[in-house]
Amino acid sequence: MTSTAAQASKSGAPQAHPEHLGHVIFIAAAAAMGGFLFGYDSSVINGAVEAIRDRYDIGSAALAQVIAIALVGCAIGAATAGRIADRIGRIRCMQISAVLFTISAVGSALPFSLYDLAFWRVIGGFAIGMASVIGPAYIAEVAPAAYRGRLGAFQQAAIVIGIALSQLVNWGLLNAAGGDQRGQLLGVEAWQVMLGVMVVPAVLYGLLSFAIPESPRFLISAGRDARAREVLREVEGDKIDLDARVAEIEQAMKSEHKSVFKDLLGGNFFFKPIVWIGIGLSVFQQFVGINVAFYYSSTLWQSVGVDPTDSFFYSFTTSIINIVGTVIAMIFVDRIGRRPLALIGSVGMVVGLALEAWAFSFDLVDGKLPTTQGWVALVAAHVFVLFFALSWGVVVWVFLGEMFPNRIRAAALGVAASAQWIANWAITASFPSLADWNLSMTYVIYTVFAALSIPFVLKFVTETKGKTLEEMG
Repeated sequence: MTSTAAQASKSGAPQAHPEHLGHVIFIAAAAAMGGFLFGYDSSVINGAVEAIRDRYDIGSAALAQVIAIALVGCAIGAATAGRIADRIGRIRCMQISAVLFTISAVGSALPFSLYDLAFWRVIGGFAIGMASVIGPAYIAEVAPAAYRGRLGAFQQAAIVIGIALSQLVNWGLLNAAGGDQRGQLLGVEAWQVMLGVMVVPAVLYGLLSFAIPESPRFLISAGRDARAREVLREVEGDKIDLDARVAEIEQAMKSEHKSVFKDLLGGNFFFKPIVWIGIGLSVFQQFVGINVAFYYSSTLWQSVGVDPTDSFFYSFTTSIINIVGTVIAMIFVDRIGRRPLALIGSVGMVVGLALEAWAFSFDLVDGKLPTTQGWVALVAAHVFVLFFALSWGVVVWVFLGEMFPNRIRAAALGVAASAQWIANWAITASFPSLADWNLSMTYVIYTVFAALSIPFVLKFVTETKGKTLEEMG
């Protein structure tokens, strides 16, 4: 018997295709609906940026705070979701998130002032933060080890589909309003309808949460072993040794305790090294400037002379490229591994961002970039998004769901996700002012971070492909 087979026998994990793989795919897809809302809610604001600026007569700095304030809620939601999930379960967390998404959508569509619009965005941000933690954690706990990478990639796939659909809906609504973000639709302004449409997927997410089982690890921790066995049979097939799998999970849980923040502390630099690696992955994912492409792309293209309707269309095509890259990642994440994909993506992002920086360094002619530089900027933006999507967009979420030891996973994932939202906030809040200062140098900064991600991965990040969660320490 080979060592791999021996390990499989010892753990009771099946090496063949589970009989109920279709059911597992449905469960992962339903859980990833939170990722869809994450993408939709975070990106839909792209269609409302200029309308909010005009309606409330605010400058770039104030506008950036309204756009970015949702990320404060994201950080709080991400930091608390792990503890909440350990107390009341993963499914209940999903249901709370769905309710918050719905409330945020209604409030954002019908604001009385700029201040309550900001408040509703914080509520939506809290829901996004919860979804960003619960989705990958739940999928990692339910998915068979052989398929965990691909199923874990559902989270990012759902995010990018949510981003793309939000841009398509925005584009359609803008055309319906005659190309005016403040044009009248359904008795309100077009941008309000854009924000309100999110009610539909939010309600669907809530309904789907009632159709999927609780995580077997949570069930065992809650003393519901019989139900845990049923779920394990559902997701890993009828041929597994249920006694061995339950014993393996129980043994792992006996050697741990409920993760709390102080469990993450250690070493000479406050956190344990593995936690810093998770934080580093999260920060690099955001500091390359990816969310500028999804929060501000319409404004960015308009600032270099692109027609508003065309700018919305380019935002949509960028989102389609994002989906294509994510599909590529889903195909290869379990074949060539997480680290190689991250390195390939970093190199591609450096090229795309550097070309954008070069194109934006030219002066506008009649309010537009010169033709050559305009096309280079457009193509480079798509190249950047493609390489991000086929690498860091997916592998960071897969890494964060897998890399931490069981005893600190929930708390460490919460801290890493919070760091991601804080980094996201820093980029989102700073971009309008940086762009006003020097758009080309802004992209040089993003290029530098993309380049620095290469030595970071080579030196600090360990491959997790093919390992069970119980093997992570």
